[in-house]
Amino acid sequence: MRRDFSYAEWANRDLFEADLRGVNLTNADLRDANLEGADLTNADLTGASLSGANLRGADLVNADLTNAYLIGADLTGADLAGIKLGGARLGDVKWPDGWTGMR
Repeated sequence: MRRDFSYAEWANRDLFEADLRGVNLTNADLRDANLEGADLTNADLTGASLSGANLRGADLVNADLTNAYLIGADLTGADLAGIKLGGARLGDVKWPDGWTGMR
């Protein structure tokens, strides 16, 4: 069963290396959260607000960020294999070196 944290109010939270594999974070408020090294494999972040979030080294394999807000997010060193970004707001994002996905 998928853990449901939809609409969570986690702005500015320290979620360093959190195990969030497969969780439902739809429409969650994660603005300016520290998600460095977090495992978000297969997580549903549809419509989530991640503006200014630190996602350095995070595992976002097959994560769904459709319509998410990533303005100013830091994805340096993150694993973005299979990530879904349709309709996401992506201004001023720091991408992993060599990443050639949607920009």
